[in-house]
Amino acid sequence: MAKAKKTPAILTKQMMFCPGCGHGLVLRLIAECLEELGQDKNVIFGIGVGCIGLAGNGLDADKFDALHGRSAAVCTAMKRVNPDTMIVSYQGDGDAYSIGLAETMNAAYRNENFTVIAVNNTNYGMTGGQMSTTTMPGQKTTTSTHGRNCDITGMPLRFPELVASQFPGVAYVARGTMTTPANVNKLKGYIKNAFEAQMNHEGYSIVEVLSPCPTNWGMTPLQSVERIEKELIPYYPLGEFKTREAK
Repeated sequence: MAKAKKTPAILTKQMMFCPGCGHGLVLRLIAECLEELGQDKNVIFGIGVGCIGLAGNGLDADKFDALHGRSAAVCTAMKRVNPDTMIVSYQGDGDAYSIGLAETMNAAYRNENFTVIAVNNTNYGMTGGQMSTTTMPGQKTTTSTHGRNCDITGMPLRFPELVASQFPGVAYVARGTMTTPANVNKLKGYIKNAFEAQMNHEGYSIVEVLSPCPTNWGMTPLQSVERIEKELIPYYPLGEFKTREAK
């Protein structure tokens, strides 16, 4: 008989995300990786503002709710005074790449030794579905009601590619998603790689996750997954953009 996989110990309560949202699965993968690496009792989360704020209610771990966009600055401070503690900045695209772009960019620029998990659902999820820096061309949001006009707002930001190409000292950069079981397994591998880089003091690591947002996209969960496959992945390709150097 196949054994059912137990829930990681740090996931103590149900977290009330919208049906079809990707946050629950991402947090499960994070918790599994921390437990498998023996770091589940040695971690502090920097929690951004937005849907990701719900994560703090169900995590049995130390955490700090940062001001909107400031999680990278908070995590920098926490890592510098706790160099042997796993520090994880858990943020959405609006938090990390829009209002918090300066903090996120400078943490990468300085090669701070913590890990960012950035959940990209191409909008500000909790605050009403406004346009973010990752909103796709023509995508309708509450602040781009006729569709994003990139002639005015610029093209969607591909932050992992920017970090990997411009900051060669960073340890690890990847992008994954959860549209298929194979992609889920790859995403878990990316997250574990990022955590191992931090454990070995190799420098900054970031994993971006393309996540469905059925509520603000006005789609069913299945349609949201299909949108990721057909529209997002061609613009936001999956894979590792900076791999870890052999030690």
